[in-house]
Formats: sequence, C-alpha cells, structure tokens
Amino acid sequence: MQELDKIAKRVANDLGVEFLYYREDTRPIDIPVCDRQFEGITDDGTHVFFRFLFKRVGYVGVLGGEIEQAKKYALLLPAYLERFVEKEFDLSKTEYLKKILLGDCTSSSLQKFETKFSVASASCFVLAIRIPKMTDEAIALIAQYGGNSLDTVVKMDETNCALVKFLGAEEEEYHSALDYAEFLTQSLKEELGIDVSVGVGTTVKGLKYAFSSYMQASGALRYAEVFEDKGNVHTYREYMLVKMLEEVPDSKLAEYLTELMDDNSKEILDDEEMVGTAEEFLRCSLNVSETSRNLYMHRNTLLYRLDKIERATGLNIRLFPDAVSFRVLTILYKLLGK
Repeated sequence: MQELDKIAKRVANDLGVEFLYYREDTRPIDIPVCDRQFEGITDDGTHVFFRFLFKRVGYVGVLGGEIEQAKKYALLLPAYLERFVEKEFDLSKTEYLKKILLGDCTSSSLQKFETKFSVASASCFVLAIRIPKMTDEAIALIAQYGGNSLDTVVKMDETNCALVKFLGAEEEEYHSALDYAEFLTQSLKEELGIDVSVGVGTTVKGLKYAFSSYMQASGALRYAEVFEDKGNVHTYREYMLVKMLEEVPDSKLAEYLTELMDDNSKEILDDEEMVGTAEEFLRCSLNVSETSRNLYMHRNTLLYRLDKIERATGLNIRLFPDAVSFRVLTILYKLLGK
C-alpha cells in the first residue's frame, strides 16, 4: 500500500485536489465512503467517487473540491494512475516479467511489453523451479536451453525461478510443457549435479494469462512439498482434488474425515511407511508387480501391507473406488494436520 500512498500524494499535489482512496471491499472510518453501489463515477454533493484498479485490486478513489472539476479529473485518473506507475519504474525485460507473473503489472504496461517483444498472440506456459543450491549457475544454464529468443527465465528469489516458455504452432501444448520440464530437470542433474523441483503450469493463450499459469505451477510445488510427493516434476492437474478440498471450510473437512475414518485408520495414516507404500501403489495404477519393483519389495510383503490397510481402514485399495476414497482420506488427514 505504501507505493499507492506515494502515488496518491503525488497526484494530489500535481492536480491541486484532495485525493483519497479505499479498497472496494472495505469501509474505512477516516475516509468518506460512498454508501451506494455505482459504476464509473458518482458523487454525494461533497465528494466525487470513482473506481480504479491498482495491481489487479479494485479501489474507490475519493476526490474533494469543486464537484464538476473533480468529475473531470475522475474521468481521467484511472488511466493516468496506470501511466504514472509505468513512469516510476525503468524495468528490464526480466523485471517486467516478474511483475507480470506476480500479477503486479498494469494492463497498459502489459500491452506495451507484448508489442515491444512481439508476444501478443503467442501461447506460453510457465515452469516454477525450486533450486536447492547454485541458483545463479542453474538459472544461467536454464537460459541456454531456451528454444527461441522469447523464452525467458526470471529469478523470483534466492531459491526459486520461473521459466516463461513460448510455443511454436507445431508444438503440443500440454505434453510439451511436461516433457520440457522433465528435460530440464535431467539436464540440470547431469550438468550441475543438482536435483531441482519443477511445477508445471497450463499452456495459456497469451502472456496476459501467464499469471494464472505461474500460480498453477508454484501451487503444484507447494502441494508436492506438503504431501511429500516423490519425483522432480509436478503438474497442477495432479492436485486439482487437493485444491478443491482446500477451499472447503475446515469444519466440513472434519465431518468428511470422520465419515471416512474407521477406529483403526489413524494407526495407518500415522505410519509413513504404510502410507508411502499405498501412495506408490496408487501411482502405479494399482499394479502389484510394478509397485513391488519400484519399492524393491517382495510381492508377498506388498500384499500383506495392502491387507493390513484394508483391515485398519475398511478400504481395499486394490479396487478403484476404494483407492479413490483412500486418496481423499489421506488428503483430508494432511490438510487438517492430524
């Protein structure tokens, strides 16, 4: 908010008017508030109110002074505020992209960026990459693997970066993103000896939607960490169920958990080895032989564990419906921090 405060003071000084503002979803006690719904511009006889966006958040501007003059200013200020923000920063390409990915770029700035770099109609996807060490070296290497001049890697913080990759017309959208992420993780392992984690966002029709792709990619990384999932590459689609359940109130989740849990279920859910075995079985599409190979476990040992899970939870995860129920059970248990 400090940035907007400075801009508001600058605008007030430049125009010689009283200029205050508040978020659309608040009712401050120290600022005049419009008591009715309105679109565009309105007034209460003393102040003029107008709506504007700043970093994708809606605000109501409040102008004092002579009403008719204030209305004229209110017509121009939304666009003026966006242009003012642009003048305050002389950003590089990667700095602009970082603001775009974080949802902090104005619409006019985005339009100028798309025009300058000829990316207005180009499809793209975003990879969120978590790097445990040698961050700068890894970013330099990732930049070398760009398929075209538009691909850009952005350092988000000391251990995270994002790759915005633009697609040619001949490239497969979803599979391209997943395959490219696998290629990057393997290359970084071979070249630098580091294991990175990559979240894959969906392919979007234009840079203005890259924010959504990045949110999906970074969300996939967050869920993978919370659920301690194996592997280096994670897609947002893996966690759609988690995302949906996360948006349900805890009281309702607790109700669902009570319905799914038997008396002995907690014993299984608190046993990391048993849960790990079950999750690998689910990842292997309920295939006993493949799970045994991946876990280096004798087939009979695996079957014994599956039987133990069934006795404790009442769920035979060799059957698809029960496997789905078990997956929901483990998600609920972790989301509620049991």
